[in-house]
Amino acid sequence: MNDKEKIIKLEASKRVVITGLGVVAANGIGVDAFCEAIKTGKSGIRYFQELKDLGFSCCIGGKPIIDDALKRKYLTELQLRNFNSNGILYGCMAGMDAWRDAGLTIKDEVDFDSGTIFGTGTSSVDKFRESIYQIDDGKVKRLGSTAVAQTMVSGVSAYLGGILGLGNQVTTNSSACTTGTEAIMMGYNRIVNGDAKRMLVGSCSDDGAYLWGGFDAMRVLTYKHNDSPTKGSRPMSETASGFVPGGGAGALIIESLESALSRNATIYAELLGGHINSGGQRNGGSMTIPNDDAVQQCICQAIAKSKIDSSEIDTINGHLTATKNDHKEIKNWLEALSLTEATFPPINSLKSMIGHCLSAAGAIESVACVLQIRDQFIFPNINCEDTSDLISNLIMDKSIPKKIVRKEINIVAKASFGFGDVNGCIIFKKYS
Repeated sequence: MNDKEKIIKLEASKRVVITGLGVVAANGIGVDAFCEAIKTGKSGIRYFQELKDLGFSCCIGGKPIIDDALKRKYLTELQLRNFNSNGILYGCMAGMDAWRDAGLTIKDEVDFDSGTIFGTGTSSVDKFRESIYQIDDGKVKRLGSTAVAQTMVSGVSAYLGGILGLGNQVTTNSSACTTGTEAIMMGYNRIVNGDAKRMLVGSCSDDGAYLWGGFDAMRVLTYKHNDSPTKGSRPMSETASGFVPGGGAGALIIESLESALSRNATIYAELLGGHINSGGQRNGGSMTIPNDDAVQQCICQAIAKSKIDSSEIDTINGHLTATKNDHKEIKNWLEALSLTEATFPPINSLKSMIGHCLSAAGAIESVACVLQIRDQFIFPNINCEDTSDLISNLIMDKSIPKKIVRKEINIVAKASFGFGDVNGCIIFKKYS
């Protein structure tokens, strides 16, 4: 191998590409169904009588519909015995789909070149509740042998590591709503540093009353659309009245370009880089509100590390939750990118269709970003026919697409901002 070939090989080992996708969302399970749903603006938000019966103000949510037959396509009868963890189920489904989508097979031997960083917020709330009641009833011996595996925070990565035979780093991260975006960056850094050839990255979230109750008590959920569930999630809308909770999982296989080329894998997009930071809950930031300076610094650093100019961004997938912070986020994007009202790119929020999936949000939304690059489109913002005046004063209406836009998409910026004043921004690019 001559010097030029060595340089090319080194560069290929440090470039990171996406070769597999998996998703479990309220409006579509599996990449094909999900992609069709976001193209057509299909909402997955539904009404739940259970929430009404429990005294919730918000009785709607984005919960994937999964029957027993579908569960058995992913987990064995033994694994499903005493199993009661939506989050882990969603994560396993999305992760296994991404693995297969990347053309990888499940083998008996350990794969030391592959690992996973698969995040979550709270693991198996329903299993915890079930276990607590059994213990309080003096039935500790009836907990079963999988209670620990289901309720430990790293349960989802442990399940995926065992199912797929992963021998590299197998861990779970947790950073509130920034979890999925952070997991992608952590996997990216591991590959760039030469510690792994490929990583399964993503995140999942439980759903239902015992997870959503705290947010209902905070009065950050909308209560005005119990009779019109699909109209409830309204990012950037003048009539936005709080977010709609959701659950699910998103997963991506990322690997070095060298690895992808060596096995002739399909490459959906390239991950140029990104940045993770915190505002320290200072200077206007708090547990629930991000520090504007930190948000802007996070975006700027992501762009700088990705070696692009802000003018090259074709579309932005924002955090945009349908709360009073939406216009602040737009303002932060505008200032961080140093763009004008006329040059600001299209921006969208997947939460309008599936709600806010909490710890799963960044991963599911990143899958949507890659699909926009793969199929060259920008998915619409539904329920935003009445754009907020505060946002209209910042950017032009054309920057908030209400219908699918077909155009050349080369670079997508994606950001997440979570409880604890934590931020993440990543940059995806069409592979060439």
